[in-house]
Amino acid sequence: MKSIGKNVRAPKPIGPYSSAVRAGSLLFVSGQIPVDPATGAVVGGGITAQAGRVLDNIRLILEDNGLTMASVVKTTLYVKDLGQFGAVNQVYGEYFQKEHPARVTVEVSRLPKDVDIEIDAIAVFE
Repeated sequence: MKSIGKNVRAPKPIGPYSSAVRAGSLLFVSGQIPVDPATGAVVGGGITAQAGRVLDNIRLILEDNGLTMASVVKTTLYVKDLGQFGAVNQVYGEYFQKEHPARVTVEVSRLPKDVDIEIDAIAVFE
């Protein structure tokens, strides 16, 4: 059985999809981009600031559904420039300090709103 996950504090989707969907014991968080939920604007400041905003948005969705970043078991990172991999890893490591989730990172040519990074996540209810 699946249900729409809660999203009270993170940015609302920019298209016809849900921010998160629960299927059994899993929560699938749709790709998040660096949009400030307070203003609806894409954050500036380069890849470091954008990665932090994306991970904050994921954290907000997880918390709205009773989970934490420690609940994440898998992420996919989409970046426009793999030359920024080190900077992304540094920020990512601040959010996942203990048990690191499985991860895929791919370079893409373009992302929604021309941002530099998008991340999706799968979390587990235990």
